[in-house]
Amino acid sequence: MTLTAEQFRTTLDRDTEAEMSRLLASSRTISYDPQTEVDWDAPLDPALHGLNPQWSTLYGTPLWERMSHEQRVTLTRHEVGSIMSTGIWFEMMLQQLILRDQYRARYADSEFQFALTEIADECRHSLMFARACTLMDVPHYSPPRYVVELARGLKTVATGEIAYGCILVAEEILDVMQRDWMRGEDVLPVVRTTSKIHVVEEARHMKFARHEIREHLRESGRFRRQVAAEVIAGSARFIVSSMVNPGVYEAAGLDREEALAQARANTHHHNLMRMSCVHLMDFLSDAGLLTRPAMRHYRAVHML
Repeated sequence: MTLTAEQFRTTLDRDTEAEMSRLLASSRTISYDPQTEVDWDAPLDPALHGLNPQWSTLYGTPLWERMSHEQRVTLTRHEVGSIMSTGIWFEMMLQQLILRDQYRARYADSEFQFALTEIADECRHSLMFARACTLMDVPHYSPPRYVVELARGLKTVATGEIAYGCILVAEEILDVMQRDWMRGEDVLPVVRTTSKIHVVEEARHMKFARHEIREHLRESGRFRRQVAAEVIAGSARFIVSSMVNPGVYEAAGLDREEALAQARANTHHHNLMRMSCVHLMDFLSDAGLLTRPAMRHYRAVHML
């Protein structure tokens, strides 16, 4: 029986070769080729947004109320482009983390084969997001230099539950956002389709990450869990704070400082972020990775 993306997201992990085989079999039957699934030649409707307006960092603020429809469309297209660019940046790290973890794995095992399948998926996703940004005429948005350099160190040394914890955090947050975007009637078709592809295929990736975290923590002590919780939470803080580049506001013809101030104080967006992290926080708590120090990081970016 073929499981849906939602069933993959909610079913319990089991430490069996059969579980990994099932994930691998699903990747063979429910996968997409963005080059053919997305209508790249369709003209962009000038009235459609890049993401659901409710997901804009300025939605509900006084500044949003003053903006023209054209400005709102431009802003949301640049916001989704910035999020996609951040996704590409993180997927580059993700691939290196998985490769290092599987370096000495048994090649005949389904776990190894699914790990490489996930890497192949991420390559396609990165190319898909890059092409979507080009189509929307969105420039390359990059996280701040200090975040890029900190991440360079993390991807070089992180292993086990820390590596898969960072992977899970980034995937879970984007998953909830894209579930809304793919159903948004006022969202560009290219964003709706790329979101659907990502949601379906990332459902397997999140299941795999949760499985690997549990496996690596199976015999871990309290100190190891505390360290892992702190590093994962700190990474989440940097990822979330880097998702929307401040340059998106200038692209929409807004005053950068005014827009940043209102975005930072936007309780509507803060509530959406907390909502998107409910399943993630439940899992981290069950795994012993939601410590008091870690909670401070999550609260700082409104994930908790």
